[in-house]
Amino acid sequence: MRIAITGANGLLGGAAVGLAVSAGHEVLGIGRGPCRLAPGRFAWADADLSDGHSVERALLEFRAGAVLHAGAMTDVDGCEREPELAWRANVGGTEQVARACRALGARLVAVSTDYVFDGTRGGYREDDVPDPRGAYARTKRCGEEAALVIAPDAAVARVAVVYSGRRGAKPTFATQVVEKLSRGEPVKAFSDQVVSPTLAESAAEMTLELLLDHDYRGVLHTAGATALDRVDFARRVAARFGLSGEIVPVKTAEVKLLAPRPLRSGLDVGRAAALLRSKPLPIDTALDRFHAQWLARG
Repeated sequence: MRIAITGANGLLGGAAVGLAVSAGHEVLGIGRGPCRLAPGRFAWADADLSDGHSVERALLEFRAGAVLHAGAMTDVDGCEREPELAWRANVGGTEQVARACRALGARLVAVSTDYVFDGTRGGYREDDVPDPRGAYARTKRCGEEAALVIAPDAAVARVAVVYSGRRGAKPTFATQVVEKLSRGEPVKAFSDQVVSPTLAESAAEMTLELLLDHDYRGVLHTAGATALDRVDFARRVAARFGLSGEIVPVKTAEVKLLAPRPLRSGLDVGRAAALLRSKPLPIDTALDRFHAQWLARG
């Protein structure tokens, strides 16, 4: 299969490139700027989701048979500062991808986020009505619709709080917990944000399976299987790494964040668990893999 993966410099996209190459597929990684992945047997396209054309052109030239659209502008406060750029990247970029998939007759899985919900109750299922707050959330929700409306064979895979311990992966809350506690520094964590942390490699396995092995159309929650608050998440990371130190609970309202955050945005992943061979991971299993990745960095 000729598989293209946008956001290939990112956590989920980068993991998906490695998995797809290992499975013997012909792979095009698409990202903004030079490739930051370890060298491998895949092609690379430097393309910008926000420019209106370069990603679509790269997909058409590659003649993709399936596309995992993991690229996005994910800086939540940055989206709030620059809402027009957020729209061009998260809605216009998804339109580019979906148009190319329509022209090519290609299968599309577009990655989205728990932020499409307002976070008032948690445990959200796929058929719950989204109520996004803030520029990032609204543009991601509109991107979901762009994928499902334009591409005839499309699914949307929602993830949350993605993290990875592999070498070269960008910093996340989970990696900051490890690094700060290792240096003897305190870690601040939101006690009132309940989330579904998602190991990037697990999300890559689920979304690639959804892309290649299923004809499921619509929304599927492919996050981690455990919903917990960020303090508990930080404590579990610390325990798995054998780290002691101070984890300081704080309320979201105490930190003057520019964009709103959903407080209870945990995702119900029962449908994915029933559909996929690659199951959503319970937190302890995911942290075992995260710890092994970290040790393999050397």
